[in-house]
Amino acid sequence: MSLDPSPRPATPHDDAPSQPDGTPVPRVVPRALRVWAVFLAATAAAGTLAVWRYFVGSTTGQALDQMAFDGATYGRGTLWVVAEPVLDVVSISFVVVGMTVAMGIALVRRRWNLAAQVVVLVVGANLTTQVLKKFVLDRPDLGYDSWGNSLPSGHTTVAASVSVALVLAVPRGARPLVALFGATYTVATGISTLVGQWHRPSDVIAAMLVVLAWGALVCAFSSESALDPLSERPVVLESPRDYQMHSSSTTLAVALLAVVGVAAGAIAGWALLETASIVSGETAARGRSGFIAYVGGAGGVAAVTALVFALLLGLRQGVARPWRRPSRCDGHSQRP
Repeated sequence: MSLDPSPRPATPHDDAPSQPDGTPVPRVVPRALRVWAVFLAATAAAGTLAVWRYFVGSTTGQALDQMAFDGATYGRGTLWVVAEPVLDVVSISFVVVGMTVAMGIALVRRRWNLAAQVVVLVVGANLTTQVLKKFVLDRPDLGYDSWGNSLPSGHTTVAASVSVALVLAVPRGARPLVALFGATYTVATGISTLVGQWHRPSDVIAAMLVVLAWGALVCAFSSESALDPLSERPVVLESPRDYQMHSSSTTLAVALLAVVGVAAGAIAGWALLETASIVSGETAARGRSGFIAYVGGAGGVAAVTALVFALLLGLRQGVARPWRRPSRCDGHSQRP
């Protein structure tokens, strides 16, 4: 009769190498990455308030935002054919399904903390958007169209939070591709709200910053069960060189998102300067000023969205990598 104990269930430690005493190698998220994540979350939160303060709380900001809103009438009939189906996807059921899929992926991968992170991200971001819009932030009447505060955009928050949740949940190799698709879908949703004149550009940008804040915050509190599996030798934290954490596919995706962000940001910056000079009276008002502001608003949405996804992809890949501290049994430093 066999006296061997029954096989125990597989755990996240099973893919990790063992120490000489047979215990799993301890894994850790570097403190520097946690600090960076918290700083990023705080910066995004401050950015949300800054966007509201300028584009909603100041006369110049309201004028710029309203010009972009009015400019959405250009080509609206043609663009709405594409934009309406995109916006129709966003609903409460979409949030539930998207969050459930992301949680399911995390649970199948036995990443328990990661499943909780997905819930916190999606619920936290969408609840924050609704509380800010309905109870915290207001829209003073400064002489422009005032139909109540609409910042941040709920539709954009839904699209972005579900997309980021999937980026967090999928395996490491799939994250770059999911981030690119998620950014594309979120940009389409944000710009569609401009096409339909459901939102102003600042509403969409603020929504992206809300999602960035929550995405960075949950990454800051990643535990061992949210880390990627150790299929090869572990990465030992011994020098700043060890923080080189991106695979080539991740580097390519982050670089592509950054290039798109910078290019779209340049268009947005040019349009902002053009429309600002018209508002301030430095140049004569031109009939197509609304169109310029509209293009600039769309560029701003694309720029911020691309940069948010680049930051969160890089951050997730960083905190998910199964770092470990060096121990006395390591001997000489070995890098994979």
